[in-house]
Formats: sequence, C-alpha cells, structure tokens
Amino acid sequence: MQPHRGRARHGSSAMTSALIIRPSSLGDIVHALPIVHDLHHHRPGLAVDWVAEEPFTALVRLNRGVRRVITVALRRWRHRVLSRSTWRELSAFRHELVRERYDAVIDLQEQVKGALIAWLARGPVHGPDRTSVREPMATLLYRHTYRIDPRQHLIDRCRRLAGRAFGYKPEGEPHFDLVPPPLTLAPDAPYAVFLHATSRDEKLWPEAHWQALLEHVAGAGLEAVLPWGDAAELARSARIAAGTSAATVPPRRTLPELASLLSRATLVVGVDTGLTHLAAALGTPTVALFTAILAASA
Repeated sequence: MQPHRGRARHGSSAMTSALIIRPSSLGDIVHALPIVHDLHHHRPGLAVDWVAEEPFTALVRLNRGVRRVITVALRRWRHRVLSRSTWRELSAFRHELVRERYDAVIDLQEQVKGALIAWLARGPVHGPDRTSVREPMATLLYRHTYRIDPRQHLIDRCRRLAGRAFGYKPEGEPHFDLVPPPLTLAPDAPYAVFLHATSRDEKLWPEAHWQALLEHVAGAGLEAVLPWGDAAELARSARIAAGTSAATVPPRRTLPELASLLSRATLVVGVDTGLTHLAAALGTPTVALFTAILAASA
C-alpha cells in the first residue's frame, strides 16, 4: 500500500527527534554529516539518531551532535541469509530501530534499501521526489517528498532535504563537527598522508606518480605516511615507500585512528575515496585526484 503523502509539520516546536538514514558509504556519510549541525542550530535540543553500516558507525560517533548510532549490517547479512546469527542480529536491529517514535525520519540514502529501513522505523519518512531520487521506487515508501536539484553537490542536497523536512533554509558553510580521538603512533615530524587506495581500479593513480610525489614532499621536509586497509593496499604502500627513509607504512588503523592521523597532517593527497573526503571535512589541506570522473561531479 502506498503511504499517505501530506504536508510536513514545518517549524513545529513539537518536533523533538529525528532519525537519519544514511548507512553508507564512507564519503557519502561524511557529506551528509553537516545536517546534524544545521538541525541543532535551527532546532536546539533536537535529538538526532543515525542508522549506519557497521564499518562506519565509529565515524558517525565522532560527531557529538548524534545522540545514538543504530548499527545495520546489510553488506554482511546478505551473504549469510540462512545463518541463525544473521536473523538474531536482524531482530536486534529491528528492536533498536523501533525503540522510539521520531518526529521525522529522513532518508538520505535515496535507494530502496535505505527507504525500507526508514519505512520500518516509527515516524513519517521524508525523502526526495521521483525526479530527484537515485532510485525512484524508493519514493513509494516516503510520506513526504521534495524536489531537490540532483545537479547539486551531495552536501547541499542533504542539507536542503533536512531543511525542507524541518522547515528551515540551510545557510553558510557546512560544519562537519568531527572530533577525532587523541593521536598515537604518528610521526614526530610534519607529515603528509598519501591515500592511494580506492575501490575501483580506474580511480587509481600510477605508483610511479606517487613515488615522484614522495620525493617532492620529502624535499619540502615532510615525511609521507601511506595507510592501507587490506593486503593489496599494504603491498602497494610498501612498493611506493620502497627505497626511501622518508615514508612510513603504519600498522592498520581503525577509522577513528585514521581520522586523527588525517586531522593532524600537514597535507593529504588522495584519490577519489572516502578518506580523501574525510580529510577535507576535517579541515586538512587536501589535494584530491579525480582520475575517472570530472571533479565537478564528484
């Protein structure tokens, strides 16, 4: 049954809670975070909860404006559908999701999977209309829909959608309000972070280019730090750093630890990956290398 579409309670002082649906991915979650600052600015005292995939919950918790992070594991569950543990976890997730009623559930995922989570939650669901959303089928599960220019940057789209749901107009620069934990095991000297890893090969930058850049930053007095997330990325980090004492391949870091590393760097250079967007959100001077798509559409 198609849900009722009505007018949102714009500006209502009775609206005291919101649930944000943006489970993934890393870069998209980063781009959605400024709505938390906006919501608290325009609706002081508002309780803001967030649904995030388990690899990214620690990142969302770095924003102290988020009261509660509800963990979902769709990526893992879909590979273990017949497992009893999967169904136990699904039940626990459902219990957390419906624990309280929200004045607004805002779907920023714009896909059917996010819309389903929003629909299962207790509260009216807000999302983009069919001309704005990534997957038009998702709108069947929204109660309130809004025209949001799809040509806008994701940061602006998210801010405008939340503003439409709560009856305000976002203004000024975005505030990400991320507070990384204290940094440990970082270079004592000034350093640059090289983010060479990405999920798609066409977004990679040639290793020879990284090595040339390493020599350049070493000449400027910076040590290069090359973090990694899996065996292939570790091997690439080692190859880029080979033959020089001006580069460090650290142990594998958690997402909050990487946020600390990025926030205290003198410079970050990265391909089109979530960590590059995180570095920019943290206010670190960042050079982003868009090798596969136009930077204007990134």
